[in-house]
Amino acid sequence: VQLQASGGGLVQAGGSLRLSCLDSGGALNRYLVGWFRQAPGKEREFVAAISWSGGATMYADSVTGRLTISRDNAENTVHLLMNRLKPEDTAVYYCAADSGVAWSSDLRHSRHYDYWGQGTLVTVSS
Repeated sequence: VQLQASGGGLVQAGGSLRLSCLDSGGALNRYLVGWFRQAPGKEREFVAAISWSGGATMYADSVTGRLTISRDNAENTVHLLMNRLKPEDTAVYYCAADSGVAWSSDLRHSRHYDYWGQGTLVTVSS
């Protein structure tokens, strides 16, 4: 698994971005995938996760209703559509893959993941 996150940038509050996480190794359909973010001076926090088929998703309370995680296994890609962005969404966003077999709340914890992408910076101006 070789994860590459992209799609970050500078956007005004209320705007939208779509992040992508590509597995250049071509096996992403075997993994649960999550997005995390880390703001300056803060710990990395969970944003969203998606099951192998995309049929199940989970979100942090702070992003529910504004962010949508999806996946295209044929393209080995997971997307994070971010709407109604707020300045507090400013962070480096990381995608991660979990080789486990259980869909559970453990996916909210970064230690549960086996592979990480390099991160993409999202900056939301007020």
